[in-house]
Amino acid sequence: MGRTDRSHTGSAPLVAGPLSRGRFLTGFGGAAFAALFLAACGDEGDREPSTSGGTAAATGTAADTGADTATRDAAPTATATETASAFPVTIEHRYGATEIARAPERVVCVGFSDHDIVLALEVTPVAVREWYGGQPYATWPWAQDELGDATPEVLPPGELDLEQVVALRPDLILAVYSGLTEDEYATLSGIAPTVAQSGEHVDYGTPWPEMTRVVGRALARAARAETLIAEVEARFAEARAAHPEFEGLNGVAACSFEPGSYGMYGLGDPRAEFLAALGFALPAEVRGLVPSGSFYAVVSAEQLALLDVDLLVWFTLTDAEQPALESLPLYRGLKAARAGRDVFLGGDSPLSGALSFSSVLSLPYALDELMPVLAAASDGDPATEPAVSLDATAHDKEGRCIHPPDDRSHP
Repeated sequence: MGRTDRSHTGSAPLVAGPLSRGRFLTGFGGAAFAALFLAACGDEGDREPSTSGGTAAATGTAADTGADTATRDAAPTATATETASAFPVTIEHRYGATEIARAPERVVCVGFSDHDIVLALEVTPVAVREWYGGQPYATWPWAQDELGDATPEVLPPGELDLEQVVALRPDLILAVYSGLTEDEYATLSGIAPTVAQSGEHVDYGTPWPEMTRVVGRALARAARAETLIAEVEARFAEARAAHPEFEGLNGVAACSFEPGSYGMYGLGDPRAEFLAALGFALPAEVRGLVPSGSFYAVVSAEQLALLDVDLLVWFTLTDAEQPALESLPLYRGLKAARAGRDVFLGGDSPLSGALSFSSVLSLPYALDELMPVLAAASDGDPATEPAVSLDATAHDKEGRCIHPPDDRSHP
């Protein structure tokens, strides 16, 4: 039997109206989603604001903020003097280069997972971006200790309110895990220096070490960033050494849009990259279906044989999706299904969130909780049960069951 992460028994409804790119990013979908994604990167209702503007350098707008500055004490790897001496710094991205003239004190995170990195670098942002999950201050369990008692403003997952951003008086805007257009970037950089996504990767496809380094440079915490990267990479090395049987097995991360339409994440997506980092190989047939400039492929029910792999990890939204899949004769005929090689992660599960965020904070959490599950699933014995229950991970640090909001207007 496939392993299932069920943190609640009710099914939350999908949001009505246009779908957005984050439905795919989080494994969620609905009618017409695939067509929207093939036509564009997302619907305009869920995009950042579009107006023309210019690049800005930090001008010290936070100098007058006094007691409401959001930056914590300097990280252990750098004194305040060393931090100040690191500026100015110039960071290249998809739309050119941004100069940050002095140490930021009011950081606004527009990227959907950027605040994980900022918090890991011991800086508290004044605003964070809601993605999905309805977590307190958009902060999932793995980052709550780093957030502490801070209460950053939460920006909406859909269209940004420019007046809200201006009122925050940012001196740095981070949009590293984002899909900003050039016009959107110009608008934000007219408010404060803005670091957009990398131009070397597809939107939402920048590897987590690269994103960590970019944010580390922007905050003059490059040494701390390298330490965090090395620690997480060591954790992956330990996991691979503990499970040499993963090496060379085929593994696919998938989601369902609607009955009869399914998605497979390609390399460049953090979920697929997580499996690859553990030694699982993405089949060539799947890689070949992912269009250039995209991070996923859409397949029909007739193509479910492509998912007959050694490990199949499903990212689902509702409780109905797993039984719907398992009721399909074509799916029941897959060796992956018969041998219990499929794992189902619910959208309201911290494990699903941890792989979606794939940050220096969430990845150790995912490794701790998911490794026994992957080992049990990939051994080909449907009777094998994981050493830990997936159900046990779907709670916050105080033991409360985590539920996402009904409004799932994801980016």
